[in-house]
Amino acid sequence: MITHHPHYELLNAYVEGELPASLSAGIAVHAEMCEICAKNIQRITEEAAANTFSDDANVYNSLSKKVITDKAVDNISEFDLMMKSIMEDDSITEMMTQEPLDVEIKGTTYPLPTALRSMAMMGWQKLGKLSRARINLNEGSLHTSLLHIDKDGGVPSHTHKGFELTLLLEGSFEDEKGTYVKGDFIWLTDKHTHTPHTKEGCLCYTVADDALQFTQGLSKLLNPIGKFIY
Repeated sequence: MITHHPHYELLNAYVEGELPASLSAGIAVHAEMCEICAKNIQRITEEAAANTFSDDANVYNSLSKKVITDKAVDNISEFDLMMKSIMEDDSITEMMTQEPLDVEIKGTTYPLPTALRSMAMMGWQKLGKLSRARINLNEGSLHTSLLHIDKDGGVPSHTHKGFELTLLLEGSFEDEKGTYVKGDFIWLTDKHTHTPHTKEGCLCYTVADDALQFTQGLSKLLNPIGKFIY
């Protein structure tokens, strides 16, 4: 069961269109899997729409008190005719359905969520039990990727110079705080340190604005390549 969700501020920013494409996609994918957040997004959207229409109504009521000129009457008539034409059009347009898009990694095939299917993905790069494919969104310092960890693989103990979003698309992994499953939306910052490990293997969607920082033993020697992973 999904237990990790985007906080309210992120959902609200998503509805308002204030997030970069990488984070918007992450929330959209999570909402595909999470009924709770899908309903919260719908509620926030309805509230925003109600507030917008309320503001429009106030403007309309204010304008309606003014004298309507002949030009204004002409504009209203044209609008009425346009709406009548739209409402009387009983033609049906058949919508094209998008075929599922899969990615294959080391012999395992994974279906991609709808929000990720149109994104340009670079080739897979491999380092031990880690495989990573960058998603090219041209967002400057924001790095967006698909990250695959093989069975019984993991990432050494690390923290983050900035933020890190990890959205589990398939499989599961564990760290010091518990177990994460498909659909979990995990938001970490420089205040968090963890050692993710997976028994069955997993595929994740990740967004980070800086490199991770290894924190223990010989793994510190890997810090120069911390940007490879996220």
